[in-house]
Amino acid sequence: MNNQIESALTIAAQYGQVDGAHHKAWVIDQMVRALTNCPIVKKNAVDFMGNCYEYFAQGESEEYCEFITKFCDG
Repeated sequence: MNNQIESALTIAAQYGQVDGAHHKAWVIDQMVRALTNCPIVKKNAVDFMGNCYEYFAQGESEEYCEFITKFCDG
């Protein structure tokens, strides 16, 4: 199995069982990012107490952006 498919299936297995339409949409987006070679990037955020922290997330690839543009067209 290639790495992209394995990553997408891992996301589905780890996060796909959580209830809520917004969560399901996030899982689908993360799977699409995995399947379109999005890089892992370091991001910064602030928690509810005002503390800054870093985390890693999937960024955007050219392939991902093209898919989203085609999907949203029309």
